[in-house]
Amino acid sequence: MAPIPGSGLAKGLAVTLRTMTKKSVTAQYPDAQPDLPPRTRGVIGLFEENCTVCMLCARECPDWCIYIDSHKETVPAATPGGRERSRNVLDRFAIDFSLCMYCGICIEVCPFDALFWSPEFEYAETDIRDLTHERDKLREWMWTVPAPPALDPGAEEPKELATARKTADKLAAQQAPPATEPHADEQARAAERPTRPQGDSKQQTDQPRPGQEGRE
Repeated sequence: MAPIPGSGLAKGLAVTLRTMTKKSVTAQYPDAQPDLPPRTRGVIGLFEENCTVCMLCARECPDWCIYIDSHKETVPAATPGGRERSRNVLDRFAIDFSLCMYCGICIEVCPFDALFWSPEFEYAETDIRDLTHERDKLREWMWTVPAPPALDPGAEEPKELATARKTADKLAAQQAPPATEPHADEQARAAERPTRPQGDSKQQTDQPRPGQEGRE
């Protein structure tokens, strides 16, 4: 069946008329801040305490926009007779956001949860060199990282929280003074005393003490 001439124009005008009667939902940015979802990929924050300088994020980055410098430091033995150990100390951690394509691979491959997404996106610069954020700047972005969503009521407790709680309970038990029952020490001392026969107790009391025989 051949289309009726002008039917496409009529459909287009109908859509226009329906839209004209609706209220505009355009947000006037920057006066009105957008309501972003919590998993928005805005900027990357660094939690430096969790970083072990494994270089995994820098190796997996497809844009090679992560720069990490470190040095080794010798840690003395914790116990007498033990051997010294070496650890990596972070000197520099920087991300060049002029090269970053926000794929999130660095955050996913980090085995120690040192990198996090922040929904903040207002960090434009007039100089492209200022888009390289050093570790101090990346640390400041951590304060804008939203809290993780709550677990399902029927979900199991994360292993990290369970391990931390067990360790805290163990340390508290070691630091707490041992609980003793009342008069437990006296009962223990009484049990260690030698018992005397009942027949000898009177006899022993009647005998004079040494040095008293001549006085009587």
